[in-house]
Amino acid sequence: MITHKAYIKRCLQLAKNGIGTTRPNPSVGAVVVYQDKIIGEGFTSPYGESHAEVNAINAVKDKSLLKKSTIYVTLEPCSHHGKTPPCADLIVKNKLKNVVIGCVDSNSLVAGKGIERLINAGINVIVGVLEEECRAHHKRFFTVQEKKRPYIILKWAETSDGFIAPKEKDEQKPVWISNKYSQQLVHKFRSTEHAILVGTNTVISDNPKLNIRSWSGQNPIRIVLDRNLRIDKNATIFDKSVKTIVITNGVENTKSTENLIFKRIDFSKNIANQICDVLQKQKIQSVIIEGGAQTLQTFIDENLWDEALVFVGETKFKKGVKSPNFNKVVQEKINIKTDILKIYKND
Repeated sequence: MITHKAYIKRCLQLAKNGIGTTRPNPSVGAVVVYQDKIIGEGFTSPYGESHAEVNAINAVKDKSLLKKSTIYVTLEPCSHHGKTPPCADLIVKNKLKNVVIGCVDSNSLVAGKGIERLINAGINVIVGVLEEECRAHHKRFFTVQEKKRPYIILKWAETSDGFIAPKEKDEQKPVWISNKYSQQLVHKFRSTEHAILVGTNTVISDNPKLNIRSWSGQNPIRIVLDRNLRIDKNATIFDKSVKTIVITNGVENTKSTENLIFKRIDFSKNIANQICDVLQKQKIQSVIIEGGAQTLQTFIDENLWDEALVFVGETKFKKGVKSPNFNKVVQEKINIKTDILKIYKND
């Protein structure tokens, strides 16, 4: 007999397919099982469309089997009306026999109400199967719900001797430290996050596009710190091709448009906290912070980060801009040809 854990693992595999397209909803995975056989499966469609449970139930060809079946889901079925009707009501309507849930939804609109609805309908409910893995998968959603801020990923590339940039350079473009495989992987990472954030010096020095040109999917929203509005208005980040939010000390002589928004904070105190407040109000679920050193250090010093991705290349600069002061234990190392990706978690 196949275990509950095996089916939840399949749900997690499915759920990964929706990352980056479902926000602000979580990307849930679901399977319907009859006599130890999966007869329907699905994951959350892009925002405004069907949830995972709906897709899994719709995939079952013989609907008469549903009342003898078990549905497995990574996250508690919703119990409220949003863009779509409650999934808990759909499960009750189709008279499924059992529901196995990875983790409880901490959204105040749900938070156990979906489970209560199922139990009151006489359905057998099991909660907490691979709970830790399910919470890890839904990390962006849970961070917004529980910490009232986006999920924050720090990312930088450093030389083997600990520098993230040369002291001086001749052209306004990036000086690559990591190899082409790491660079493509970064674009993949960008495609799964809601926004990307950089500081003034990074834009002035590199004139970056901050897109996913080496991968497929949606470009992240661009967040730029420009305290004194020093960035040239002809910089690529002002081309309005992607929604861009400029966080500044003053918004005088600036006018926000649909794709270019100016937001003011006080740069003299708790910068990272204020940035998180701005992003929360903009309903941004996750952000990957790509530097430079001062911007990264700001979030490290305020202990406002969840994950760090550090690419270490073969190159040596001998002198330049030092990597952020970061005293955490590496949790995982991945070899990417000549590079090493070090992954840190802020537990």
